[in-house]
Formats: sequence, C-alpha cells, structure tokens
Amino acid sequence: MKKHVIIFEARGGSDKSKYGYRRDTYPIIESLKERGWTAEVIFYSDENRGEIYRYTLEKSDAYVSRINPGNLKNEIGYFQMLRELVHQGIQGLPHPDVMINYGAKDVVERLKGTALVPKDVYCYYEFEDLKTKFPKILAHGERVLKQNRGSAGEGIWRVQVKNAEQYQDVEEIPETALLKLTEAVDNHTEEKTLSEFIEFCYQYLEGESGQILDMPFLPRIKEGEIRVLMLRDKAVSVVHKKPEDSADAFSATLFSGATYRYDKPEDWQDMVDKVESNIPMLQTRLGGYALPLLWTADFILDTGENGEDVYVLGEINASCVGFTTHLELAENIADEIMSLIEAESVVNSRFPAFRI
Repeated sequence: MKKHVIIFEARGGSDKSKYGYRRDTYPIIESLKERGWTAEVIFYSDENRGEIYRYTLEKSDAYVSRINPGNLKNEIGYFQMLRELVHQGIQGLPHPDVMINYGAKDVVERLKGTALVPKDVYCYYEFEDLKTKFPKILAHGERVLKQNRGSAGEGIWRVQVKNAEQYQDVEEIPETALLKLTEAVDNHTEEKTLSEFIEFCYQYLEGESGQILDMPFLPRIKEGEIRVLMLRDKAVSVVHKKPEDSADAFSATLFSGATYRYDKPEDWQDMVDKVESNIPMLQTRLGGYALPLLWTADFILDTGENGEDVYVLGEINASCVGFTTHLELAENIADEIMSLIEAESVVNSRFPAFRI
C-alpha cells in the first residue's frame, strides 16, 4: 500500500481559491497527513491525460474526483481515464459510472413513484418527444424543466402559461400560447411562445448526455430547498436554502440571492430518516453501485393529501460536492477514505462487496 491519494481538479470555475484549487481540498490533504498518509492535487486536462494516468497508477492507492460538471468542455476522456484507473486497481472515489448514475437529472425520473419522487415526473431525450408531450403536460399546470448539464441554476426554467385562464379546458397548450419563463441561475424572466421555447430547448438535448427533466413546480419552494449532505450512508449536515423574497424568485442558489442556513441533521430528523432508510432502494434503482464518498440530496416541501408535509426529491449531486462551511468534515472524509482503501487491500478483488 502506497498510502497516497490524488485529488483531481479542473482549472477555472467560480469554486476555487485565488491559488486555483478548491477551498475545501486542502483540509482533506491535511487530515490525511495527520493520519500518516499523503495527498496531492492534479489539475486534469485532456492533453496531459496519458501522463496523468501513468503518474496516478504509479503513485497512488486512490483518487478523489473534485471536478464540477461544466468545468471540462467534454468529460469523455476524463471518465475513460478514471475507468481504466479503477480497472487497474486504483480505488475510485467515486467511480465515473457512479457520478453518471447519481448525478444525471434523469435520476429523479428513475426514482418516480417511490417514497422520494411522485409519479408526475418525466424525462425527454429526443426533440420530437419534447415537442409532442410537453404541451399536454403543461396543460395541467406550471412545470420546471432542467437541463442535464450546467450548474448553479443554469438551464433550469420555471414555465408558466400567461393568461392561463384561456386554456383551462384544453388537452394541450397551443404552440402560439405565450409563456413566462424564469431561469434559476439569476431569477430573470423572459417571454416566449411555447413553440419558441421548445425550439430553444433543443440545445439541451444535443450531445451524448443531452436530456431534460420535467417536474411539477412546487410553490412551497418559497419556503426553501433542503439539501442533505451525505458521507456515504450517513447524513452529516443539512443546508436550508431560501430563495430571495421577490415575486418571481424560485432559485435556491447563492448566485440568485438565496440565503443559506446550516443545520444539524437532527434538526431535520424526519427527512434524514427518510433518506437513510431509502438508501437500499436508491442503490438498487441506480445500478447497484457503491455509494459516492460525498453526495447531496435536494428536497422541496409539498403538501400531502391529508395536509402533511411531504419531502420531494428534486436532484442528487455526486460529481463534486463542496463543504467549505463545514471544513471539520475533512476529518471524517479522511477516515472514510482510509477505511475504504484498507478494506480494498484485504478483500479479494474477484469477489468484491460492491459492484462498481
């Protein structure tokens, strides 16, 4: 065992310190050093992929991926390298297929009809599917469309039909109907006809990972989105993210003016119990993979048939989860990394505990 961990990051992005790496990476490195291990940051680039692969294979026991979706123009080469590293015995935290299976927007559709997600959720992969189905679904009320790529609310649209009273009894909204559109990235509003908006959304369906998630708009988002930060199978923190108090605001990102409050898991015990108790189901539905090292589940409050609070899953993030407001978690993360690597060193690789 080499007792060395490589942390992959990408150059650029708004999540970095002035020295180029993520603010919550250094505490992980220091926590590992305190335990007799070493770690270092490598900035991934496609042009250096071969050299980075060989160096990682020679020097490390594991990698930790800390690259935000969108910080790389194309993730194909990066994921290919990570898969080959895992194939050669390097512990992947997480495995690229885990990032894909947990991080894609269609994870919500794959969980529809469970205790976490209602049935009124759809995903579009083809333009004709969007063009045919969305006008019918929109006739039943406000929707939220989310692109698969991007971050910080980019490409997440609240879709309202203007003059909706004109279309109360129709089976589908006509393509000439005027829409009010609010983007979560900054809560700005636009107006387009339904036809224009559907054409605009074509960009979100392009490419290998193109898809659009279609969910009902939940008005109680104004009360705040609740993010559960998970370390493997245990909740370690809860963030309550309340949109700014204006008529159109529904975004829970800091960029859009939302306010954040950081709570302990026990402050949201009912929701935390719901997440933790549904992990076996979640793993089964999402391919049977080992859980990511760090991941988050975002919930919005809804009201059940009997007036009770219902927590609806809106998104899972697993590619690059930050914890700058709780840097003390670096201690727990370091312990978990070491435990995983040490377990791998004594388990026969032909008969693993988890499918990865």
